[in-house]
Amino acid sequence: MTSRSKTRRAQSSIRLPSWALIGIIIFGLLLVGGSSWWLFNTIRGMSSTLEMSNPDFGAVAEPAPGASIVVGAPSDNPPNDTIPLLSAEALKPWSGKERISILLLGIDQRCDETGPPHTDSMMVLTIDPVGLSAAVLSLPRDLWVEIPGFGLDRINQAYYFGELHEYPGGGPVLAMETVAATLGVPIDYYTAVNFDAFIEIVDLIGGITVTVPEAINDPTYPDRCYGYDPFSITAGTHRLNGAEALKYARTRATFGGDVDRAGRQQAVILAARDQILQLNMLPQLIAQSPRLWQTLQDNVRTNLTLDEGLQLALLMQDIPRESIQTAVIDYNFVYNETTPDGREVLVPNRDEIRRLREMLFVPAAVPTPVIENLPALAKAENARIMLLNGTAVFGLAGDTQTYLQQRGLNVTEIGNADSAAYRTTQIFDYGSHPNTTLYLTQLMNVPPLNVREDRNPEGDYDILVIIGEQWAVPEP
Repeated sequence: MTSRSKTRRAQSSIRLPSWALIGIIIFGLLLVGGSSWWLFNTIRGMSSTLEMSNPDFGAVAEPAPGASIVVGAPSDNPPNDTIPLLSAEALKPWSGKERISILLLGIDQRCDETGPPHTDSMMVLTIDPVGLSAAVLSLPRDLWVEIPGFGLDRINQAYYFGELHEYPGGGPVLAMETVAATLGVPIDYYTAVNFDAFIEIVDLIGGITVTVPEAINDPTYPDRCYGYDPFSITAGTHRLNGAEALKYARTRATFGGDVDRAGRQQAVILAARDQILQLNMLPQLIAQSPRLWQTLQDNVRTNLTLDEGLQLALLMQDIPRESIQTAVIDYNFVYNETTPDGREVLVPNRDEIRRLREMLFVPAAVPTPVIENLPALAKAENARIMLLNGTAVFGLAGDTQTYLQQRGLNVTEIGNADSAAYRTTQIFDYGSHPNTTLYLTQLMNVPPLNVREDRNPEGDYDILVIIGEQWAVPEP
């Protein structure tokens, strides 16, 4: 029975934040503003088809003692052919009328690691170009979701699986498809950014000002090579450079952990936006544009063209700050669970997340169907169910068969599992029977994370249910 209870792919421990919004939206804001026409006249005639490169986010080399870690560091005098080329179209506002959603991904690079990198807390930036409003939604890294083609796992594994298995479009596309399926909204673009782009850009704009609500002391703040780089900051208003801003948003050393961190990430992003829009920074930034472009070439991966990024930046600067909402899928939208293989995960409360989605993405781009008659829908699937008793309770499979058959389910076989020590009930769907599996979870009080898709059943059935110790047939 080990094939029926096999665990999913191993989950790596990830500690890094998401900085994708900085990479493209803020880069655009650096180059546009009140002097857009001046900028155009300076660089007109240049190409409009240039896209961001797709860097290979490889491993980070361990630095010498006392040295800072710099990956893909730009040259002080990069060759002229690395400077971005723009056209008149790049300086026109976004002309589309439909809502735009961009998945923002942070890239985890570690010393001496091999293989694809991972992502941490994802963000979705959604923009309404007609209503001139926007929202940023953070998704926790431990959210337990269905990754298309790979089954149930933490959401931050989607990028890794896509890169490792050469999924069409790679990790970014698999991450986009996973988030789209989880939220029920289409994702149009992605931007993936590593630490170096963020630090460089914050330093180029002269730092940011943030209001710290509580003192933070993190003696075990992680460096990039599995060591420690202690960080502390007092409550109050602070001016932070790039490295300090990164630490502030990356630390987990507050009571809310990942949820607090997600809020700090959003605060840092908005502080950078305010810094760019409030100050007349364009001339000095244009003087540094070769260095900035070189950084982005080395450290940003996106399917946005440079023209599209700048057009979205022009659109973003027209959106008032009070029209930008921020939200985090926190403990109001999830509950803690432990997977059968011992991993601590966050199971989404679908109804609550749907309400949050409808608030941020009004109108909802992809409606969620309402299941009005689940028993009838399950009966229509006519899935053949095999029940195996995974407990020491004699006759439990037979009693459960009667209970389920009385409720219209097609239980065709019963038997004993390979062990009598299953703590919770497990459900394996060898096909596509969503209504039957949902009905089973309701009738038998099975956590959603205990439902898995599988292939090639070992018998003549469509769904396998291994009964665990927490199940007892209800009294009539």
